[in-house]
Amino acid sequence: MAVVLMVGLLLFFAMGVPIAIALGLSSAIALLWDGNLSLIILVQRFFTSIDSFPLLAIPLFILAGTIMEVGGLSQRLVNFANAITGHLPGGLGLVMVVTSLFFSAISGSGAATAAAVGSILIPSMIARGYHKRFAAALQSASGELGIILPPSIPIILYGVTTGTSIGALFLAGVIPGLLIAAGLMIAVYGIAKKRGYKREKRATAKEFWTAFREAGLALVMPVIILGGIYLGFFTATEAAGVAVLYAFIVGFFIYREIKWQKIQDLLASSAITTSVILFIISSAGLFAWIITREGIPQQIAGMFMEISDNPIVFLMIVNVFLIAVGMFMEANALIIILAPLLTPVAMELGVDPVQFGLIMIINLAIGLCTPPVGVNLFISAQIAGIRIDEITLGMIPFYLVLLTSLVLVTYFPFFTTWLPSLLL
Repeated sequence: MAVVLMVGLLLFFAMGVPIAIALGLSSAIALLWDGNLSLIILVQRFFTSIDSFPLLAIPLFILAGTIMEVGGLSQRLVNFANAITGHLPGGLGLVMVVTSLFFSAISGSGAATAAAVGSILIPSMIARGYHKRFAAALQSASGELGIILPPSIPIILYGVTTGTSIGALFLAGVIPGLLIAAGLMIAVYGIAKKRGYKREKRATAKEFWTAFREAGLALVMPVIILGGIYLGFFTATEAAGVAVLYAFIVGFFIYREIKWQKIQDLLASSAITTSVILFIISSAGLFAWIITREGIPQQIAGMFMEISDNPIVFLMIVNVFLIAVGMFMEANALIIILAPLLTPVAMELGVDPVQFGLIMIINLAIGLCTPPVGVNLFISAQIAGIRIDEITLGMIPFYLVLLTSLVLVTYFPFFTTWLPSLLL
């Protein structure tokens, strides 16, 4: 049954079948092949895979991010970031990283971050003389902050599938996210100095205050979300509901950029994005149930232990493996499939599950901006109007930043465990 499952999955991938459908079809074929299992299990597992209160946070955070984009909060974050870093070499590139940092602390999605910030800043950078390849590649790399910083949707999935504290995982993502953002900004500064990219005009004290005041309501949103979670006022799912309500009140009643005519399109867009993610989760849940029933997790654990019981070697192998598979599969599906397999092995070797969760998330975040199926690459390339091969060349210096950050997080637990141990 396990062989049929894997062969079917690989064949569907080779045929170009979408990941969610490939997972579901290969699982259905495996059930039929077994002969002793009813296809009713398919429906049951599809339902139980998404019948989870913590997963309700996913559609709510997606809706909150969409409301932010339509309601003008994203543009105000860009204006504030420009007031902070726009006057430095590569100013608009630095603005892109800082804005992505702000937006990531609200949206929970790498694709949403790349689309919302990129749609504003990529055209602006190109108009001011930045190379299209540089602007698109930078946004692709910056967009991955959306799944590393809280409230990350993949982090929620990892916490649900492995039973790890979502609050601790959220805290663990803060320092790695800031580390990657700092690395990207250093790379942008160096490239801009070398290529002579223009600076923006330094903001006056009045302009800075105006930008800060206008962005203040957007900047308060992460404080409400994370502060409410860690002070015990509400869970991550309830925080997502609060984020939706807050974003709507600000966008509709205060900024007045959300019109009644836009609400239907806003809800439809969020529903489509949510349905895609939940379909992947349902299919991956069925797939994971079958491989667990077949004892594949124990076989994988034994395979890793045979190679080496040294945690340093294990983590190195896991990093290479996750980067490789992350190039071909969607991050949310991979977490549901691989986290229950790899996390117990890591824990047996003495690796903290919170640290291992962030190692997985960062690996899969790199997959967002690597060909052939990197979502951020496609979004940024489409906005910039260039081909995937062009943007991939521009990614080379940013790949170095991401890989360096991954090594630091992998072999220095401090980056992921210090903040949770301090505050929790």
